[in-house]
Amino acid sequence: MTDHFAATGRPLDDLDPSIGELQLEERSSLRRVGGLSTELQDVHDAEYRQLRLERVVLVGVWTEGSAAQADAAMAELAQLAETAGSEVCDALIQRRDKPDASTYIGSGKVNVLKDVIAATGADTVICDGELTGGQLLALEKAVNVKVIDRTALILDIFAQHATSREGKAQVSLAQMEYMMPRLRGWGESLSRQAGGRAGSNGGVGLRGPGETKIETDRRRIRERMARLRREIKGMKQARDTKRHRRRATPVPSIAIAGYTNAGKSSLLNRITGAGVLVQDALFATLDPTTRRADLPDGRTVVFTDTVGFVRHLPTQLVEAFRSTLEEVVDSELLLHVVDGSDAFPLRQIESVRRVINEVVEDQNAERPRELVVINKIDVADPLVLAELHHAVPDGVFVSAATGEGIDELLTTIMEIIASGDTEVTLQVPYSRGDIVSRVHAEGAVLEETHTQDGTRIRVRLPKSVAGELNDFVDDGTHDGAA
Repeated sequence: MTDHFAATGRPLDDLDPSIGELQLEERSSLRRVGGLSTELQDVHDAEYRQLRLERVVLVGVWTEGSAAQADAAMAELAQLAETAGSEVCDALIQRRDKPDASTYIGSGKVNVLKDVIAATGADTVICDGELTGGQLLALEKAVNVKVIDRTALILDIFAQHATSREGKAQVSLAQMEYMMPRLRGWGESLSRQAGGRAGSNGGVGLRGPGETKIETDRRRIRERMARLRREIKGMKQARDTKRHRRRATPVPSIAIAGYTNAGKSSLLNRITGAGVLVQDALFATLDPTTRRADLPDGRTVVFTDTVGFVRHLPTQLVEAFRSTLEEVVDSELLLHVVDGSDAFPLRQIESVRRVINEVVEDQNAERPRELVVINKIDVADPLVLAELHHAVPDGVFVSAATGEGIDELLTTIMEIIASGDTEVTLQVPYSRGDIVSRVHAEGAVLEETHTQDGTRIRVRLPKSVAGELNDFVDDGTHDGAA
């Protein structure tokens, strides 16, 4: 209860399904308006480059995998660009062993790209990879329009969708870590101090003008990054306190994780009726949301919806959202939601597990038990579903949209949670109604009868709870005295 209130600002019992609708309406109320930009026309004069995603051309380098996988990667990049608010004009893929060290794509493809930009009137090029500062600069000079990479695009989406104070701080830190090695300057702004004593490095009159603008920018960014790290550390301590409090109350915690837009929030809404924001867009959910639900045996559990993953998730974001991802590591069960309608769902599973393993290793923690949930079976290709049945034999196949398979999912969750329980029979005196209430809240009551000495309950409980109630265990001679 405390966790939910801290995460959402509202008590668990005060659930309003219109919350997500209001968030979606608020998010849709602001849209980019094309043609109103006042930034410099010469992109090489812009030291701070705000993203102006209006009409874009996508560029990818196909280094491995099949042509279908390369096309799927570009389709995902197009969805990312559209989520950021852009209009995709065209897309180009080049087959290479590795990206070009200078311009990411070869010189011949650069000329083709220039022709496509001229024909479509695009103002931005988005590359499906993380480019170095040198590659960004060289490609911009070659095509004379703004160039951004996949990492900058994802960071822009995160910046648009972050709503909580912690989420905004995490995104800001990730953006600055990305920006630092890519700050650039031209002309006099590149000059440096000669340094040293008079007479060294040319002596008096030959030293540079002192700290340049780009050096000042770097210093200010480093100072702000240090401040953000302190703030996030403080928020992490508050999150840890809530987590410890949750552990003290042995209500099983279940984390919902998976690829972005796999339907995690829709699944949470279907199970709990939470009213969490649902949007057919990548990274619609950034801030963890916790909701309570009852399993078929009456036991109460807590579900936490987490941020989605994506192929080549930027390292800066993994680091910045480390405290949020710890919700996954500290859960008793991980619901790994997979988009069954995707053309290559097994690649989604691989990408998500890679990030989770990184967090588990970083925390030196034990990996939680995983239950793979294949979602969107109502719109999935039967051949893909057959492949998933073979690859994930223990998976549960559901549709959050129609409700198909949800009962089976809840039953499976109940069986997994109950597998770590112990069955005991308690004899509780009538004066200890609090014990009866606790047993009903934290366990699965199998049988309950009322005797002369008190309430006799046969129940499945977590071992830790059963140990605390050892004084009430009925061993055949127990008289029920407290």
